[in-house]
Amino acid sequence: MKASDIRSKTSDELNTDLGNLKKEQFNLRFQRATGQLENTTRVKEIRRDIARIKTIARQKAAGKKA
Repeated sequence: MKASDIRSKTSDELNTDLGNLKKEQFNLRFQRATGQLENTTRVKEIRRDIARIKTIARQKAAGKKA
């Protein structure tokens, strides 16, 4: 997910995407623990996407307050 795509979304959409990514992250961690995980790079991608969304959401919130 690109930062420019994330910036164009509303805060509600960001929260929805964040929830979906956290669910996927949980499922991937569960698959890794049981030895069923095939695409190990997806774990890293999800973690970075979550960080991107949190960063941009925080920037938007700070911009509204200032």
